[in-house]
Amino acid sequence: MNLAEKIISAHLVSGRMKAGEEIAITIDQTLTQDSTGTMAYLQFESMGIDKVRTYKSVAYIDHNTLQTGFENADDHAYIQSVALKHGISVSKPGNGICHQVHLERFGVPGMTLLGSDSHTPTCGGLGMLAIGAGGLDVAVAMGGGPLYLTMPKVVKVELTGRLGSNVSAKDVILEVLRRLTVKGGVGKIIEYGGEGVKTLSVPERATITNMGAELGATTSIFPSDNVTKAFLKAQGREDAYRPLKADGRARYADVIEIDLSSLTPLAACPHSPDAVKPVKEIGKIKIDQVCIGSCTNSSYLDMMKVAAILKGKTVHPDVSLTISPGSRQVLTMLAENGALADIVRAGARILECACGPCIGMGQSPKNNAVSLRTFNRNFYARSGTATASVYLVSPETAAYSAVNGYLTDPADCPAVPEI
Repeated sequence: MNLAEKIISAHLVSGRMKAGEEIAITIDQTLTQDSTGTMAYLQFESMGIDKVRTYKSVAYIDHNTLQTGFENADDHAYIQSVALKHGISVSKPGNGICHQVHLERFGVPGMTLLGSDSHTPTCGGLGMLAIGAGGLDVAVAMGGGPLYLTMPKVVKVELTGRLGSNVSAKDVILEVLRRLTVKGGVGKIIEYGGEGVKTLSVPERATITNMGAELGATTSIFPSDNVTKAFLKAQGREDAYRPLKADGRARYADVIEIDLSSLTPLAACPHSPDAVKPVKEIGKIKIDQVCIGSCTNSSYLDMMKVAAILKGKTVHPDVSLTISPGSRQVLTMLAENGALADIVRAGARILECACGPCIGMGQSPKNNAVSLRTFNRNFYARSGTATASVYLVSPETAAYSAVNGYLTDPADCPAVPEI
């Protein structure tokens, strides 16, 4: 079996693991966020179940954190009270983005995770079968019910080689999007394998599985290996580790080969994540805004790369640069090692550890602006400004561009030190 089939078979309640047929699987963990969580908990309460029946359920408050009226604050109070009543952990506003925090604190290789957010597959970077769903599906899972879904096809992405200087995990998933398009993953699980996997850290893997959502995929997943073990050990959770990989003769519906060493810095052009071109080909267009963060690129690794680029430099006077660390842990580490000072000194604006601009919560660019973002979506008007042109790029591309004032190919810049 391949890796996805191994986890599904271990959780299978009904149906056959044949692509296109309906199956039901048990869910080990759930997560909600506050823009979808309120309805999910109202639905859960209506079931009359005293305590959640999952291994772990977490309520994150990370989306509607701009409290310009009482509405969001009221929602947050309700979520916290109902969650604690029913045995659900609560992550308060400012603690971080649900996917980044779950990766740090709760993700367990081999477990199933159902989240009321489309980017729940982020935890596939840790070897979880993590799926985004509607609030009612999550409520049922919290009550101990299975998740019903159509058995997906499993597509393998075979990674070889190693990423070159200033080429990052963001460029890997942009290359996959360039090849498959935003509809290419529908009804599929994208499973990563090959020797190139060993060269990618868990945060890098998580960046790739995160944007698998933009493929329309059911989920994306990496094996759990020594890299996974090192990450969990660093988080003080080494006991959660278990090795997981596909069998040597595993079968797949399709295989895509990507040589990491051949990739160059890429960007998704307005207004779709699959409108991907090499940064060099797009050219040195003038930019007005750079936003670094979101659940795609807000890890300690990403932030340290940005800090290294900004150190001793100044953001271009025509550019507004915002930084959203992914979690309180990331922000604390940056503050303790001095990297935060380098970022602030360069002229960046430090935002809350939350989704923020990615979901249109603040930082709408000016009319006709060009905004570079390390986010996962650049749909028309998602930024809050209908006339803006939003490009999706890597942290390296974003940081160098913020300094120069125009879209900059990081391949032409000094190499970022290994973090």
